Amino acid sequence: MDPRDAWRVWTEPGLVRQWWCPGPFTCPVAVLDVREGGTSLLGMRAPAEMGGATTYTAWTCTPVDEPHELRYDVRFVDADGHHVGPAASGLDGVPDPVPHVVTFETADDATRITVTERGYATEASRGLSAAGLEACLDKVAALTRVMASIR
Repeated sequence: MDPRDAWRVWTEPGLVRQWWCPGPFTCPVAVLDVREGGTSLLGMRAPAEMGGATTYTAWTCTPVDEPHELRYDVRFVDADGHHVGPAASGLDGVPDPVPHVVTFETADDATRITVTERGYATEASRGLSAAGLEACLDKVAALTRVMASIR
């Protein structure tokens, strides 16, 4: 997959809703403003058997180098985008904000997507985030395979 297509997976609402959120969680909200200084609102809804609550985050873009690198800070917010912080979601050890760097690099006939998060205060919070991110990236890989097969 070309880096431009991988970039689309990360920046187009309809595509982001397909992969953002691990496992049985869903993404009912993905309002994206992917430009330097732009803020996106995303919602992660738990399945009914886990209470069905929706947790919201705002992604504020810092430098954007399409289609090579996307930098953004993640903050926990309410449904209206007002800051609530990670503690409101019961997340101890999570920085506020969580800095992210996503790179899209050509590697043979594919694109390597690398995600870097920083600032976790505990191994438990870092591990929880890594597990969720890995599950999301598995969905990204599946989505990009489907997209490549319909070209």
